[in-house]
Amino acid sequence: MMGAHHAACGAAAGVLAAASFQVPLTWLSGHVGWLPDTLTLGFGLLGPMSDFEILTFIFVCAGAALLADADHRHATVAHSLPPVSEAVCELVGRVAGGHRNGTHSVVGVIAFTAVAWAASLIVVETPAGAVNVGAGVMTVLLASFAAKVLKFMPSSASRAPWAVGAAVGALVAFGLGGEMLLFPLAVALGMVVHIVGDMLTPQGVNWVWPLRIRPPQSLRRIPSVRRVWTPGGRQALPVLGSAGSWREWVVCVPVSLTAAAGTALALSGALVGGA
Repeated sequence: MMGAHHAACGAAAGVLAAASFQVPLTWLSGHVGWLPDTLTLGFGLLGPMSDFEILTFIFVCAGAALLADADHRHATVAHSLPPVSEAVCELVGRVAGGHRNGTHSVVGVIAFTAVAWAASLIVVETPAGAVNVGAGVMTVLLASFAAKVLKFMPSSASRAPWAVGAAVGALVAFGLGGEMLLFPLAVALGMVVHIVGDMLTPQGVNWVWPLRIRPPQSLRRIPSVRRVWTPGGRQALPVLGSAGSWREWVVCVPVSLTAAAGTALALSGALVGGA
């Protein structure tokens, strides 16, 4: 799956998990009789949250949905925050055993979530309230990943991801405050969304890395089995086809619209609430 689509899927997952926005449809239901007057966007699975907290949760999910690709020093995300991101990706790649191995497994999800939880414990009390310094610092890297992959800045602006990362990192630090669970939850959700997305491609993933459970020799000759359980021990449900396929675009366009709508609603609510 393409990097931008990973980020969009992460953001959409953040919207669906954290938000519960009532979107008015009266302008449309008046012309289409069977439509309801309102549409609920999101399931509100994390309980009551302010729009500011929802916005920060969405941002972290989007960045964390790119974190699994930090196992490849030549990936786009490795060049997002030079020289820090390059050094981090090289280290992660060595520990994870290369691309689509450790970071694309249950072990990877647990490891990054543990790091995020440890970071979220670094909270500083200020006259303005609690500031989650650890989560903010880690978000600088996550946000720079998203800024680089989404390509909303010219490639010549090599320093721009630093500015984006710092801005979003500050938002997360103040938005989460003393809350210590939202940040690791967002990282875990973004990681899982990324791995599921790659599982929907022919290359698949190995959820149980470092174990490699290969299919029996007698089953490898069956095409349907070979597609979902590769000879290398990876699991795949290749409904999206290869990265950038038309099927991926068909799925990710509405997902991206969900992410954009949820982010816009959270942002507008946070601005109104802070005004």
